Amino acid sequence: MTGQPIPVIIDCDTGVDDALALLLAVRHPGLDLRAVTCVAGNTDVDGVVRNTLTVLEQAGAPEIPVGRGAERPLLEPARAAQHVHGADGMGDLGLPAPKRTASELDAVALLRREILASPRPVTLIPTAPLTNIALLLRTHPEVTRNIERIVFMGGAVAIGNATPVAEFNVWHDPEAAAILLTAGVPITMYGLDVFVQVVVEARDVHRLRASSDPGTRLAGELLAHRPAAVGEEPEAEEAGGLGDAGAVCAVADPQGITSRLLPVEVSLAPGPGRGQTIVDRRPRPGESEIHEGRREQALVDVALEVDANRYVKLYLDTVERP
Repeated sequence: MTGQPIPVIIDCDTGVDDALALLLAVRHPGLDLRAVTCVAGNTDVDGVVRNTLTVLEQAGAPEIPVGRGAERPLLEPARAAQHVHGADGMGDLGLPAPKRTASELDAVALLRREILASPRPVTLIPTAPLTNIALLLRTHPEVTRNIERIVFMGGAVAIGNATPVAEFNVWHDPEAAAILLTAGVPITMYGLDVFVQVVVEARDVHRLRASSDPGTRLAGELLAHRPAAVGEEPEAEEAGGLGDAGAVCAVADPQGITSRLLPVEVSLAPGPGRGQTIVDRRPRPGESEIHEGRREQALVDVALEVDANRYVKLYLDTVERP
């Protein structure tokens, strides 16, 4: 890689795949991880802080500031995903408590400080509900002058997971996601459509788990936590999806995704469509626009395809780096 590393900040709700994303960001030579901020999502925010500090410690990361953020979405109650990520939010691996401690600054204050202090524009990588980012944008809009891009893991063009149409991070705080789309900076949506395609094969997971390096071994344990999908062969049981780490791959190697700039809006109405990211892929306006006029919609760079093998190789080459 040539040139200076890209300054990045990850905003996460550290469960299994957020941890995979942190391991990649810490070890990739083309990324300069300046801070990590934590928000309630996969587990409660204090658990997220603990898990984040643990991952950074296991990865042998330098002293990266970690900020505690929102305990709940802007309007909704917090709704954890511990049925997916384990009681501790990170696979119940029994890892030791971290010796590191969080910053005295809360997440929003830490985000503001690190963005404005960076000598080069920062890329934000939210892999969680977008509550912290929405609060930052509403409280300190001046930060946008030093944000290069926001690459967020969230949303879906086709099928959701929290509901038939809504992806978990956006569903957890739809109002925050709607605020993100008005940030006034370039935005890339790394949604479920590509998220589910990047899978590490079982033989690679076995190799990672057998490593003597704590960070590499942790990556293997986290990947193995994902249960085999229905229809998989028995030997594929330990194959694991990179999940949120794919959004970090998309920053380190943007050529690995195929994307289009498309109008996107978040459904905020109560009911089964709440939290859906409505992506307009039509080649021309329809009857709604003809009769009612065009609505104001954010243009977002939406990831539609991913070179899964390329990102798996990127991930393995990086996390196995001492």
